[in-house]
Amino acid sequence: MLAAESRVLPLAEPVALLAEAPCDWKQIVQPLEPFLQAVAERLSAQVQAFDSDLACYAEYALTSQGKQLRPALVGLSAGATGGVCDDHALVAVIIEMVHLATLVHDDVMDEATKRRGRPTLAANWGNELSVLLGDCLFAHALTLAASFPTPDICRAVASATNTVCAGELLQTQQRCNFGISRADYFKVLGMKTGELFALSCELGAFLNNTSPAHRTTLREFGLALGTAYQIYDDCLDLFGKEETAGKSLGTDLAKGKLTLPLLIVFEQGERSAQEKLKGLIRDWRPLYFPQVLALLKRYSALDESRGVIRQYLCTGRQLLLTLPESVSRTALLGLSEFLARQTEALGEG
Repeated sequence: MLAAESRVLPLAEPVALLAEAPCDWKQIVQPLEPFLQAVAERLSAQVQAFDSDLACYAEYALTSQGKQLRPALVGLSAGATGGVCDDHALVAVIIEMVHLATLVHDDVMDEATKRRGRPTLAANWGNELSVLLGDCLFAHALTLAASFPTPDICRAVASATNTVCAGELLQTQQRCNFGISRADYFKVLGMKTGELFALSCELGAFLNNTSPAHRTTLREFGLALGTAYQIYDDCLDLFGKEETAGKSLGTDLAKGKLTLPLLIVFEQGERSAQEKLKGLIRDWRPLYFPQVLALLKRYSALDESRGVIRQYLCTGRQLLLTLPESVSRTALLGLSEFLARQTEALGEG
C-alpha cells in the first residue's frame, strides 16, 4: 500500500449527495471517454505480447470488458487530484488485466458458463487452459507494472494481487462454514473486491504526487465502494435475472458461499429456518431456489442488505467530501449514487 496506514472508519450516517452529481453511468464517464477509449485500445494491444498460438485466447479474455469501472476510478481519482496523463492509462490497463485474470479463475471455480453476455473462457476452451491463461494475465500485468521507473507501482500491484488471491482463498475455505460472522464476510469482500477498487483510486492520486492524506482518503473511498459493490453483486446472484445481469447467477449457492442475505437468515431466523437453509445449501439443487428465496423474503434479507450497502456508500461519500471540489469529485459522488440506484432496483420485476 502506497498511502499512509488506512484508518478504520465506522459505517457512516447518511449524508446528502451534491445536488449536481450525475447518477447515470454515461453521464458519469462522459468526461472520461477519451481516457477509457485509450485504455481499451491499449488493453487490446496487449494480445501482441502473447505467443501467436495463444493470441485467440488472450484476445477473448482481454476484449471482454464491461463498464471499465476500475479504469474509471483511476481516471476520476486522477482528475480529482490534478489531471490525467499517459501513465494513468497504463496503470488502468494493469489493474484491469489483474481484474480480468481473477474473472477467468472465478468462472472456473464457480463453473460459470456465461460472463458479460457471452460464454466464459472455460465454457469455450475448458478449465485447464483457462487457469493457465489467467496465470499469464497476472504475470503480464506485473511485467507492465515493472516498466515504471519507480518500483512503487509494481510493489503496489503485486501486493494488491496477493491480497485479492488471498481473499479468494479465504472465501473458498469458508464454503459451507455456517459459523462465519459478518466480520469474516466483510474481511473477504475487502480483500477480493475492495482491494482493486482501492488500488485504482490510490494510484490515480499517487501518479499526481498528491498528498498522502488525499491518497489515503481516495484509497478508503475505493475500499468502501468496492465492498458495497461486492455486496450488491452477491445480492444480484440471488435476486437478479441472467438476461439483464449478462452472467451466470445462482453460482454462490451452488458453491456453498455464504453471502450477506444468507447470513441474515442465520442471524435472525428460528432454529428450524436455519436448519432448513443449511440443508438446502448442503444438498444444493437449482429446484431449491424458490425455497431459498422464500426464506430470504421472510427475514427481509434483501432490504437489510440494501441498508448495509447504503451505509458503505455513505462512508465513501463522507470521505469524498473532504477533498477539494472538482468535476471528478462530483463524478465519484455520482458513481456512488449510481450503485445505490442499482441496489434499489434489485428484485424488481
